[in-house]
Amino acid sequence: MDCSGASDRPNPIALIEEACNRIYSLARETSLMWLPHDPPVPGSARLFAKMEQQQVTGSFKVRGAANKIFSLDQEVAARGVVASSTGNHGLGVAAAAHSRGIDAEVFLSFQVPELKWKKIESYGARIRMIGESPLNAELAARAAAQDSGRTYISPYNDWQVMAGQGTIAVELLQQMRNIDAVFVATGGGGLISGIGSYLKARSPQTEVVACWPENSRVLYECLHAGRIADYPETYTLSESTAGGVEPGSITFDLARDVISRSVLVSEDGILDAMVWAYQHGWTIEGSAAVALAAFFADPSRYDDKNVVVVFCGGNLSPEVDARLRQRSSA
Repeated sequence: MDCSGASDRPNPIALIEEACNRIYSLARETSLMWLPHDPPVPGSARLFAKMEQQQVTGSFKVRGAANKIFSLDQEVAARGVVASSTGNHGLGVAAAAHSRGIDAEVFLSFQVPELKWKKIESYGARIRMIGESPLNAELAARAAAQDSGRTYISPYNDWQVMAGQGTIAVELLQQMRNIDAVFVATGGGGLISGIGSYLKARSPQTEVVACWPENSRVLYECLHAGRIADYPETYTLSESTAGGVEPGSITFDLARDVISRSVLVSEDGILDAMVWAYQHGWTIEGSAAVALAAFFADPSRYDDKNVVVVFCGGNLSPEVDARLRQRSSA
């Protein structure tokens, strides 16, 4: 199945299945956990979470980074790789590069807190702090990669990165026979494109629900407009999904083809979902809580159905961690 709609483009399903033979020397298969049936979960939905906060780097991003880096031929890999990130993608790139024994340089804006860049640095990657916004870091990283002949690893606009993220769907179908809906936090679209492409081919009855914070919904607006464009954003607890969509991104067509339904959630809804998970023993970051909050917005819609919420990561910035603990103790 070619979800891209173009015969000269790669087959996403083949790429995802190839990724399953490539990434597990680093990435791990994460568990599917039943979530308790207490407020705010009325009705009779059977709710589960895919626990990507259990990944080696605390986020699903290592899947795509590993698949891309492990797919490079030896000559290309030996030149090293470059990435820009707000945290999780850079951590995945650093871990995958360390695993392969190649050089990695990660560009970060000065907005990225010390805790995050120190984690990236702990894998041996070199850190470059550039500018006051993620866009500043991305432009500098792309220029550095081009000038040096190294490979730039995009967080979403890359077939191999998308395929690595899609291995989550392969695991899900091995872990649960019948899935009626999957809720996925959506930023640049790499995660939902990978998961959705595989589910549409192998479990077409599964509803793929794209979830965005109201404050940062660039791809949502692009899909509604029918084209990639800039859209204003404001601060969101869902730090990992913030940011725009680059022109020509492969995820625009893929996401348009696989998304069954879209949900926007408020910042209060995100924080409430984080608190609910925390009170049940799971620390999840804002992007994971976006998907949970989207389900909480209308749980009765899924009465008597099997629903999976992707807990895409558990790496909190100090600011978000402080807000979570304050709300939890209130």
